[in-house]
Amino acid sequence: QVQLVESGGGLVQAGGSLRLSCVASGRTFGSTAMGWFRQAPGKEREFAAAISWSGTLTDYADSVKGRFTISRDNAKNTVYLQMNTLKPEDTAVYYCAATATAWALVRRRDQYDYWGQGTQVTVSS
Repeated sequence: QVQLVESGGGLVQAGGSLRLSCVASGRTFGSTAMGWFRQAPGKEREFAAAISWSGTLTDYADSVKGRFTISRDNAKNTVYLQMNTLKPEDTAVYYCAATATAWALVRRRDQYDYWGQGTQVTVSS
């Protein structure tokens, strides 16, 4: 079992920045790839970013590429999502998730076994 707890969400103006954190406990954190997904009201949960267990591989949705950066600190069992140049369309509940799937499948929501409770990010125009 892996327990995930997100934090760092909030209200920010367009163009601003936020850093989300996700602390993991339970199974060996360092052996799992981690992802960030987001869900806006009335929409499906969508992939935002992922990072491999070693941190050497990252992947981003086109909508966030160049603005968001995913990173991890395995010594602290924590994964981060630095979000810069935020836009109103980034408003969503952000979830971190853990997976043991192959790297080629990290964008697929159904490949993730463990999810956090989510943290709200609201970007005002």
